[in-house]
Amino acid sequence: MSGFQAHPPHMSDPAPAVPAAPPRLRRFACMMYEGVLLFGVVFLAGYLFDTLTQSRSGLMLRHGRQAFLFLAIGVYFIACWRRGGQTLPMKTWNIRLTDRGGLPLRGSRMLLRYLLLWPVPLLFALAIAGLSRATGWVSFDLLIVCAPFSIFLWTWIDPQGQFLHDRLLGTELRDLRPAASAA
Repeated sequence: MSGFQAHPPHMSDPAPAVPAAPPRLRRFACMMYEGVLLFGVVFLAGYLFDTLTQSRSGLMLRHGRQAFLFLAIGVYFIACWRRGGQTLPMKTWNIRLTDRGGLPLRGSRMLLRYLLLWPVPLLFALAIAGLSRATGWVSFDLLIVCAPFSIFLWTWIDPQGQFLHDRLLGTELRDLRPAASAA
């Protein structure tokens, strides 16, 4: 009886539950809270940049400033994700960043996730600028505030509602609320 299974699988056995992605509204709220905190990160990083370079205008050393702010924001996210897979807004909204198996991410995947966050919003911003130039209606430039939210477009296509950069990297945002309160 060496090939005998004690409990053969049945068709009625439930499949292992795939953790649900947090609802879009909670991710949006988390993103808005993140924006408030990033205002402080960008302010402090900009102040440090101006102090170190003795620049007197936001237009002085503009590309250097943008690169410095890009790095500062990246350090903020990676440092937070390294400590439990959550930023303060993610803790507040019960969201955690993990790999598909529920394990914490390693440094290289955190860095890749940060880098892959940017292409979709930047392409959206480029499309807005192109629309503004093509039509001659400068007021279209106001739509730039929508560019960060373009990352949500993929969530309506993805079977688990994950962001495109998470799908590509094998990472996911997990809803940490108990199943009864998540419904």
